[in-house]
Amino acid sequence: MQLKLTKPICFFDLETTGINISNDRIVEISILKVFPNGTEERKTWLVNPEMAIPDEVIAIHGISNEKVANEPTFNTIARDVHHMIKDSDLGGFNSNRFDIPLLAEEMLRAEIDFDMKGRVSVDVQTIFHKMEQRTLVAAYKFYCDQNLEGAHSAEADTFATYEVLKAQISKYDDLENDTKFLADFSARKKFADFAGFINFNEDDEECFSFGKHKGKRVVDVLEKEPGYFGWLLNADFPLYTKKVLTAIKLRSFNNKLG
Repeated sequence: MQLKLTKPICFFDLETTGINISNDRIVEISILKVFPNGTEERKTWLVNPEMAIPDEVIAIHGISNEKVANEPTFNTIARDVHHMIKDSDLGGFNSNRFDIPLLAEEMLRAEIDFDMKGRVSVDVQTIFHKMEQRTLVAAYKFYCDQNLEGAHSAEADTFATYEVLKAQISKYDDLENDTKFLADFSARKKFADFAGFINFNEDDEECFSFGKHKGKRVVDVLEKEPGYFGWLLNADFPLYTKKVLTAIKLRSFNNKLG
């Protein structure tokens, strides 16, 4: 079957040095861009993370330090990645909680602005977990009746994710072949930042989701305790979270001027 698209969607997968969104780096990125007419474009990059890949991580994805030693850094390929995804929705497996946040960090470090305005994200893992509660290898076997050869390589996982989504739409009558519907269905709790430090209350206002100010409106905290903003910017929070906090502070300042 063919996905019903109003704009391109880029399915992508990352292999990384670890699972810390703020500190770990990409060692491989694979993108499968699907256009509304059904044509596809693929690109995979190995990336020098400029840090050591732990042995326990190498054991999972098989990408050694020697393998990426002479590969380009992410800063070198960032504009090519941005050019490929800038007009597209995004899709992946656990992408809302890991791949998109980590990609955003890498983009911001490369001084390329990244946000999700004007696009949606479809997390195939969330759809799968809501329907069947399994893993990507099991999902590929369950929905496509095939064994996933080369699991934990970005290219194999990216292709499998795309195939699983198409099979999910075919299998479940409740799923609409519509990117916006799939994005809403695969979304978890709504957050203003990718890492989940800032969520929304029932009035759609940004609130802290952690620490001593959990549940309080960000604008109220930043006004009453201005030093907290400085602490947040200097602490080990993701760059995208800091970007969102700065935008909220500037918006509040401009509203007062208006």
